[in-house]
Amino acid sequence: MGKHDHHHHHHHHHDVEACYPPDGYMIESPELRWAFIRKVYVIVSIQMLVTVAVAAAMNVTDCVRNFFLSRTPAALVAFIIILISPLLVMLPMVYFRQKHPVNLVFLGIFTVCVSLSVGLGCLTKHGPIIFEAAGMTLVVVVSLTAYTFWAGRRGHDFEFLGPFLFAACVILMLYAIVIILFPMGKTAVLVYGCIAALIFSAFIIYDTDNLIKRYTYDEYVAASITLYLDIINLFRAILMALDAAD
Repeated sequence: MGKHDHHHHHHHHHDVEACYPPDGYMIESPELRWAFIRKVYVIVSIQMLVTVAVAAAMNVTDCVRNFFLSRTPAALVAFIIILISPLLVMLPMVYFRQKHPVNLVFLGIFTVCVSLSVGLGCLTKHGPIIFEAAGMTLVVVVSLTAYTFWAGRRGHDFEFLGPFLFAACVILMLYAIVIILFPMGKTAVLVYGCIAALIFSAFIIYDTDNLIKRYTYDEYVAASITLYLDIINLFRAILMALDAAD
């Protein structure tokens, strides 16, 4: 039981599971686990494709570009709606995360909302930097994922990262607020981008580890959201750092 004590910060119903394994979750068959892992990676891959398609469409289409880059009231309202929309969709999505097929519908809507905000973030950046950031993100995600699977097989556990990552997120948020309130030039943004990239890299390891060991099979939507958001946030952080360094 000791190993499972500090689960409550992430998934509430894992404590019960640790004591009474329902349907043999604790002594599960590897085939079931691999099927679950595959399902999650298929969902995340589709989410990434949607994101790239939506963001690219926004950046390639001149009328959309010009609309958002024009400082008209309509553009600002659209901006704010797009930025808030993922937060609004997140609530029903998390609530329905185990109700098939409603959960996938909300996951789809959520992905499009996040994709739109990623597209907005790319409007003001130069093309080459976006591709560099995307390439770096891909390399980091693939290598960290491979590392986590390798380390997991060697018996390493990354659950200890949980509290540190929570603290790191709080610090990131405070730092972001400071940067917004007191613009401190490119160096501050560069430092922020680098620190954020490190934190989201750690999140990828942590969440991949959870995916391999701790998520139950009906939580594929929750697992997909966390991995997808880690990848998106990593991309945003790298993009920010590269843009500030440019």
